[in-house]
Amino acid sequence: MAGVLLSVTPVLAASAQTIKTQRIDLKVETIAAGLNHPWAVEALPDSAYLVTERPGRMRLVRDGKISAPLAGLPDVYARGQGGLLDVALDPKFSSNRTLYFTASMAGDGGSGTAVFRAKLSPDEKQLTDVTRIFLMNKLSRGNIQYGSRIAVARDGSLFVSFGDRGEQDRAQDFHDDAGSIIHINADGSIPADNPFKDGKRALPEIWSKGHRNPQGITFDGETHTLYTAEHGAKGGDEINTPEAGKNYGWPVISYGVNYNGTKIGVGTTKPGMEQPRFYWDPSIAPGAIVVYRGKMFPEWNGDFLVTALKFQLLSRLTRDANGKITEQERMFDDKFGRMRDITVAPDGALLITTDEDQGTLLRVSRATD
Repeated sequence: MAGVLLSVTPVLAASAQTIKTQRIDLKVETIAAGLNHPWAVEALPDSAYLVTERPGRMRLVRDGKISAPLAGLPDVYARGQGGLLDVALDPKFSSNRTLYFTASMAGDGGSGTAVFRAKLSPDEKQLTDVTRIFLMNKLSRGNIQYGSRIAVARDGSLFVSFGDRGEQDRAQDFHDDAGSIIHINADGSIPADNPFKDGKRALPEIWSKGHRNPQGITFDGETHTLYTAEHGAKGGDEINTPEAGKNYGWPVISYGVNYNGTKIGVGTTKPGMEQPRFYWDPSIAPGAIVVYRGKMFPEWNGDFLVTALKFQLLSRLTRDANGKITEQERMFDDKFGRMRDITVAPDGALLITTDEDQGTLLRVSRATD
C-alpha cells in the first residue's frame, strides 16, 4: 500500500562517525539505508527528504522512516545506467507542490532521457498531474550515458544535462539533443533568451553542446553562474561553465584518452571550442556538484563539492585569486561507497546518496565537542 511506512533503524548519535578533514571535523550520519541505487535527493521545506531510486521508485524519508514508493510515476527504462534519475523542486514548491524529474524512457528506436513535471499530493502518497515536458529528439540503442541532472534557474526555467548516449559524435551534432545542456521553461516551451531559438543552426532547446556525460549541474547561489561536472573517458573529467551557444569540445578535444589508450580527437585545444574550468586526470567519475553557500561550514564558502563514484569520495575545490579552480581536499575515501548525489540542506548540512544495491542517504554536519 502506498501509504505504509517501512521502518528504518534510527541512527543514534553514538553511532555517527566523526571524520577529520583539513579544516573541520565532520559528523556523518546514515539517515536511511537499504535504498536501491538512490540517484538523487532533495530536502523538502518541512525537513523531510525526497529520494529517487534508479529502478523507478521515489520515496520520502522522514523521522527515521522510509515511505513506500510514491504512486503515479511513469514506467521508466531501468537498464544499465538508465532509470529514474534526478529530482528538483520548483522554487515555489511550498505553495504549488511542483517538482521536476528526469528518467530514461523507452520508445521507437530505443531509449532516451525525458523531463517530467508533477505535483506531490498533500498526503505525500503519490505524484499527481504527471506530465512529460521534454523528450530528447533521437532515441537510440544502448544503456549508457543518459546524463542527467536538473538545475532550476531563478526565473523557474530548467537547465537539464544530456549525455552523448555512448555515441560520441552526437555531441557535435547541433540538431541532436545528445551531449548537450538544454534550457526549457517549466512547461517545456523554449525560453526567449535561448541562443538557437529560431531552430535554424541548432535545436531551439539547446543551450550548449560538446558535453560527454554531464551528471552534475548546479547554479552558484551567489553569482548565479551555471556549472557542470562531467564524466570524461579515461581521464578528462571536467568542470565547465556552460554559456549560451558555446561548444565544450567533446569528442574533438579532451584531456582524457580512449579506454584503449589512443588519442581522442585533435588534442586538448581547438579554436571555437571552450576549455574546462578544471579537469581531473585520472578520472574520479563525478556524480554531482554544488557550490557551497550554506551557514554550517563558512570555511567552505564558495567552494565546489563534487561527489565521486570511482574513488568513493567527496572532492572539495576552491578558486585562487585569479579565479582558477584548484582541488584542495579529498574526503571520505572508500568509507561510504560510490557517492552519487549531493545537495545542501536548508541548515547548511550536506545530503549525499550512495549508489549501491543497498544504498544510503547520508547527512554530513559539523561535529561538536
